[in-house]
Amino acid sequence: MLKRLSWVVLSFVLAISVAQAGWGYGGGRGNGGGGQSSGSSDLNATEARQLVFLREEEKVARDVYDRLYEIWGIFVFDNISNAEQNHMDAVLVQLNKYGLEDPVLQPGVFSDASLQSLYDSLLNRGAVSPIEALQTGAMIEEVDMQDIQSMRASTARDDLISLYDRLACGSRNHLRAFVRQIENRGVVYQAQALPQDEVDAIVDTPMERGCGRRY
Repeated sequence: MLKRLSWVVLSFVLAISVAQAGWGYGGGRGNGGGGQSSGSSDLNATEARQLVFLREEEKVARDVYDRLYEIWGIFVFDNISNAEQNHMDAVLVQLNKYGLEDPVLQPGVFSDASLQSLYDSLLNRGAVSPIEALQTGAMIEEVDMQDIQSMRASTARDDLISLYDRLACGSRNHLRAFVRQIENRGVVYQAQALPQDEVDAIVDTPMERGCGRRY
């Protein structure tokens, strides 16, 4: 079975940080994007699976940030939650374009059982303290970038590549915002999923423009 390796690594990190077992983020991602050009009308199985997964993955971020804003009242969560809704909308455009069923349910509820477990674990960690909430947000954005990079490498379709590039741009900006909040509280941010030098390169550069809606 194909596995989402970046989330497996992240589950180990989070299990240590919150001292609770597992969140079992298995399932399909894979690298089987070849064989169809960007002009083909149908997605291959890997592209379709990734797109459906990405719609709910963005919902995990939105729903976690909504709840953490309710708990802690830190405005960065409200701002980034709105951006995550835009990300969800962008993915939905592609789902509709290719005739794929939308997996999204009500807030805090997920079609994918592993994403439900993930949401619950992230929320538990973020509810510990304001700094843990911000660390949780930063970790979500790091892992989102890992997953998006993998998905981008799995397709030759121009529309999907454009989508993934915009989402990655947004995640870099979100990481910058969370790290700024963390370091304003006197904590030096340490990378949680990406290499430290990659995280440093992102947070040491200005916010990017052009990450918004174009769909």
